[in-house]
Order: sequence, then C-alpha cells, then structure tokens
Amino acid sequence: MQAIIMAGGKGTRLRSITNDDIPKPMAQIHGKAILEWQVESLKANHISKILMITGHLGEKIEEHFGDGSRHGVDITYYREEKPLGTAGALFYLKEWLTENYFLLVYGDVLFDIDLRRMEKFHLEQQSCATLFVHPNSHPYDSDLVVMDETQRVIGFDSKHSKRDYWYNNCVNAGLYIIGREICDMVNKDDKTDLEKDLLMPLAAKRGSIYAYQSPEYIKDVGTPERIKVAAEELSTGFVASRNLMIKQRCIFLDRDGTINQHRGLINKEEDFVLEDHTVEAIKLINRSGYLAIVVTNQPVVARGLCDIPDVIHIHNKMQTLLGQHGVLLDDILLCPHHPDKGYPEENPLYKIACTCRKPDTGLIDICVQKYNIDLASSWIIGDTTVDIQTGKNAGMHTALVLTGEAGKDKKYDVQSDLTSNHLLEAVKAILQIKDC
Repeated sequence: MQAIIMAGGKGTRLRSITNDDIPKPMAQIHGKAILEWQVESLKANHISKILMITGHLGEKIEEHFGDGSRHGVDITYYREEKPLGTAGALFYLKEWLTENYFLLVYGDVLFDIDLRRMEKFHLEQQSCATLFVHPNSHPYDSDLVVMDETQRVIGFDSKHSKRDYWYNNCVNAGLYIIGREICDMVNKDDKTDLEKDLLMPLAAKRGSIYAYQSPEYIKDVGTPERIKVAAEELSTGFVASRNLMIKQRCIFLDRDGTINQHRGLINKEEDFVLEDHTVEAIKLINRSGYLAIVVTNQPVVARGLCDIPDVIHIHNKMQTLLGQHGVLLDDILLCPHHPDKGYPEENPLYKIACTCRKPDTGLIDICVQKYNIDLASSWIIGDTTVDIQTGKNAGMHTALVLTGEAGKDKKYDVQSDLTSNHLLEAVKAILQIKDC
C-alpha cells in the first residue's frame, strides 16, 4: 500500500508542548516525534511510499524528513495553502496514487498494527473504505461506529447523542484503508470532512464500508495527558506487545454465571445483571496485557425464545455497563445452536449439531485465527464443567468459579487448574501465576 498522513492542523491542545514552534505531529513521545513513530510503523509493514499533507508550519516537517531516504522510505509532500478539512486534499492526490486503495492516517495518532491483516480484510470484503475500530475505555463520550452482523458500517452514533439505550463499544480509531474512488467524491477546494461528508452518506446508503476490529494499539495523542500515557505504554513494551504479528495471550470468559448472574435462559435485557466482582475483574485483565474475550453458548436462539439480534442487544447492555466503569471486552462470540430437538417453539434453523457450541472449540478457533492467540499461554474461566472441558479440548489452562452453576452441572468429569469463589478471585490468581 501507499500511505497518506494528514499532518496539518495547528494543534491548539498541544500548545504547551509545541509552543507553536513546531507542528502538532512533531511533538515528541518518548524521545521521538509522533510522525517518526508513524513512519517507522509504516516501514515495518513494508509501506515505503508516503505522502504527507502539511499545513501550519509544514516546512518544519519537510526539513526534518526530507525525501525520506534517511528513514528508508520515499516521502512526498502536499502543502495545503488553506485548510481543507480531513479529506479536502484528496482531490489533488489522485495523480500520486498508483494503486486502487491507500492507507490514510491522522498525524496525531500513535499506532503499532499488523496492517497486512487489515489490508487482507479490506480486500476480502471488497470494501471501498475500511475503518480501523476498537473498543475503548470511555465509549460513553466517544463517537461510535454502528455495524451489522457482517461488519458493514451502517451508521455513526455521535457522542453528542442522548444515549438512553444500550450500545456496542466500537470506536473509530482514525486509521483507514480508502478506495481510490472515494477521491472522486471530493470537489476542488471544498473543505471536506472524511466522516461527515463522505463516509456517513455512504453508510446511510448501505455502501461498501466495513469496520475492521482489532485489539492492537492505536491512540489519539493530541493532548499532553495522552502523550504522557503513551510514553509510559511505550516504555513498558505494552504498545509493541499488542501487535498481532506477536502471539497474544487471552483470558476467555463464559457469560452466564461468570460475568452475569445465572438466571436460567436469559432472553430479556432486564434479566441480565452483572455479578458483583465483574467490573474489577475485567479491569485487571485490561491492564494485564491479556485479551478479554467472551465465548458463550446461547441456546435461547435455538429454543425460539429470542433471535440473534436480541442476544446482541443483551451484549450491548453488557458492554455499556462495563464501559461506564472504563472496562472493555476485546470481542464477544456466541453459539446460537442446540442439537436436541422437541421443543414446541424451537427454531429449526439452529437445531443442529455444530462445532461452535462449547465444549467444541469452534469459537476459540475463530479467535486464534483472528487474534493470533497462543492457547498454551491462555485461560478460560467459567462456572460449568462444559467450560472446563472446552479449555481442555483447546489446550488452555482452566479456572472454575463458584458462582452460577459452580460446576454442579456435572456434564463432564474434569478438574480445573484453579477453583475460585468468583471471577475477580480467579483473575487475580491467574495474574499472580503469570507474574511468578
């Protein structure tokens, strides 16, 4: 791919660092300019042809990087004489583009990502624009991306909306793969906002826009406080460790009886109530470097008690409640099937044998491929012997919690590696083993 970096803007929020002597993307993090971190990440992904769109104090950027040869890349510049928004300059860049799509990144974003995975997703979906999205720790005051079950973007949920509803914690991170045809939608010298003027209208028309979700590190570092946090995360190695080129460790979590109170087959949002220690437990996972992924059997769909969108609505409640406390889940996977037939209201489409229903490992296998997970270094926590058998089948460590069914289902004769009173106790024990 070729890459375009939006490196203009005055950086008012960073004036205490830049003193208006350097442009915002030249602010330093951990001894290196933001743009240098970006160029190094692009080079690591074999992206060497870069165009920087500059504006305020753009000559400082050009003086520092030159033609890019010192950094092992080829850099070209386009200087905006007047601000054209986050996409207005794309009108002038069509001649520079030699491929059908390109990477677009904002100049105040720090990232360490396996971009080949995102590019593969973009090509498989035949997308005209792919957004890098992720859950964050403050979805309640973030602009959210709304997707359908295929990850097609169908709308945007503004942070200014009155959210008296449950929502999916899915935030646009400011990094895109854009089809060349998007440039044809930009008029000469028009100030154009990428999301508002281009992507939102396409999403409203059910255009070919997709969201690529990843737990990899990407952070807006446009304030002094965020730069300080990013510097700490760089120094500890946390930033590099999240790159999906590197094997990831994961704590897989059962849902009913582990995260939320066991109340039989839950098919209504009001029946979903978090266990007392859930928020603190998942917060510890988020800080630990492990991924936190829910894998849950939901036979309520096969039983005909509700449909998959109803389960997703309940999961949105779970994400909203967690997000209110700065806690996130990296993914949620569900199995809607159940092989046993004979219920009067059952849905025959889901009354089948499958490989995704625990203790089979289908959901785990999807995560391994999607997130490059090392199962030998990973755990599953649940309240049933089904969960423990799932871990055994997948080659993971296992932890039984004495909430929910507390292992009394007795469906499998298995012994967990750990037994804990609740989720928080289990997570603390796992992290202590890792630290030792």
